[in-house]
Amino acid sequence: MLLEKINSSQDLKKLTIEQLPQVAQELRSRMIEVVSQNGGHIASSLGAVELILALHYCLDTPRDKIVFDVGHQAYAHKIITGRNKSFSTMRQLGGISGFPCVDESAFDVFTSGHSSDAVSLALGLATARDYLPLLERFRVVAVIGDGSLSGGLCFEGLNNSGHLKKDMLVILNTNEHSIAPNVGAISTYLNKIISLPVYNRFRDSLENFIKFRLPKGSRILKLVNKFEKELKNLFVPGVLFEELGFRYFGPYDGHNLPLLITTLKNIVGFKGPLLLHVVTKKGKGYSPAEVEPVKFHGTGPFDLKSGKTIIKNDALTYTQLFSEILCSRAANDPRIIAVTAAMPEGTGLDKFRDSYPGRFFDVGIAEPHAVCFAAGLAKAGLRPVVAVYSTFLQRAYDQIIEAVALQKLPVIFMIDRAGIVGEDGYTHQGIFDLVFLRNIPNMNVLAPADAQEFIHSFDFAISLNAPVAIRYPKDFAPSLNLPENKFELGKPQMLRSGNDAIIIALGSMVMPCLEAAEMLKQSGYSVGVINARFASPLDYPAFKQMVSAYRYVFTIEEGLLEGGFGCALSSILPGGSIIPLGLPREFITHGKRSLLLERYGLNKDGIARRIKEVLKK
Repeated sequence: MLLEKINSSQDLKKLTIEQLPQVAQELRSRMIEVVSQNGGHIASSLGAVELILALHYCLDTPRDKIVFDVGHQAYAHKIITGRNKSFSTMRQLGGISGFPCVDESAFDVFTSGHSSDAVSLALGLATARDYLPLLERFRVVAVIGDGSLSGGLCFEGLNNSGHLKKDMLVILNTNEHSIAPNVGAISTYLNKIISLPVYNRFRDSLENFIKFRLPKGSRILKLVNKFEKELKNLFVPGVLFEELGFRYFGPYDGHNLPLLITTLKNIVGFKGPLLLHVVTKKGKGYSPAEVEPVKFHGTGPFDLKSGKTIIKNDALTYTQLFSEILCSRAANDPRIIAVTAAMPEGTGLDKFRDSYPGRFFDVGIAEPHAVCFAAGLAKAGLRPVVAVYSTFLQRAYDQIIEAVALQKLPVIFMIDRAGIVGEDGYTHQGIFDLVFLRNIPNMNVLAPADAQEFIHSFDFAISLNAPVAIRYPKDFAPSLNLPENKFELGKPQMLRSGNDAIIIALGSMVMPCLEAAEMLKQSGYSVGVINARFASPLDYPAFKQMVSAYRYVFTIEEGLLEGGFGCALSSILPGGSIIPLGLPREFITHGKRSLLLERYGLNKDGIARRIKEVLKK
């Protein structure tokens, strides 16, 4: 096993180029083995194996900096940079992260998890390198995917990079479709020529000779450059990047290791911003992932032989329930339009897409645009439903305020993965939405307690001519048999009374609070439970009336305490009587959702224990 001997790029360089395909095969086997047990982002990582090997083989990492966009493709990078032995702990509580993480290794330049920012980050590094005279010289490489190009931030970075002319390399890995179809023999031959150092030295010398030695040199140079550009336009799909100020090379076969290594060695010393375009196959080396790359983009545990996902619960998740209710309501309401930012499967919109293709819009990894687009739809009288993960909604905060809330437009935000998400860790935990949404004027924020209330919440949102956000966790939707109670804006619902204390629970915390109250009953304590239903607005008179008889009032939410739901109630309920439970102001690590809820005392045992501690005193 060659892989067992590799703990850094220096170990990799000791191998011959002829040995690297074996390393690639061993890397794929290692990834498939671990992800089949732990889940993870396998398809993109399988496709990027040769590219990552070539980068570490040609660069002097970690002195040279590799900046990964998102980090979905970085498993091979993690394994060959000293984390092979710990790779089996990936995404587990106490184990390594599934994304690049600065706390783990000097080879991870940034902790990443969101798309389209790698070019901007890399440009910042390159600019700092040139600005600080004592800073060690290093190369900077940004690795982006075709999905990154659907985000406006990526183009902002590309545009500024072309303007500043810093020495940096952007590698575009397209694993779905190449930018243009003409990837043939002429294109390959021409790219081989234009990547050679001798060609580029000749090109630079010719430019200087024409410009400074010949009469009307600048005019002639323009004609020469125009000819070269037209030639590339015929054979090379890189004119867009050339116009942005980059030297373009590609597209190349991203699985041809000798070609990648030769090309990188040829161009890595060139001046100015460079863009290397490689084409790879998502899921390469594992046939189920090659056949269904979308399914294996981010997957739970699966059977190694068949590739079938291992399902441990027959109940519907909130995502699946949303998929069903959206299609059901759309059948009778032609105003309903669905919008996603490149996440149709993850948010459950794939069924709606297939049933109502003319009413479904995937805008790419462009959440700010998705929100503005939805605002335009709402302004014209439609009922746009924007399905988005909580962590990705952060990217559109300004647009939520300016384009939707300020205009009082009836856009419905279905906020999936709200609260603790689990194995994806720091960059994906949906812990901020309660704080940043509930303080926006005109924004109505609902948090249903179970499956039936989720359906009622959606119907209530459709009935309101106002902005609405419905937040729900990455979990199965329980059936709590809650008493029927009509939704009224901001009003809570009393679920059980008590004598010693009362709990005001929000959304996903209602079930564990009911279970905790039952546990406390066995210990001789009588504790009531209120289902808040809303995070904003809050019917303060109704809350005051419900809790006025209690000395101890506990608020429990799956979100940040500071500035959150409990904080809002503390400002209006009797002083000193509120005891809030929630999440601290910190970035939350990766691990199973159930284990993280236990760690922060937000499961039934933790809630019961905390209440008992207070009542005992």
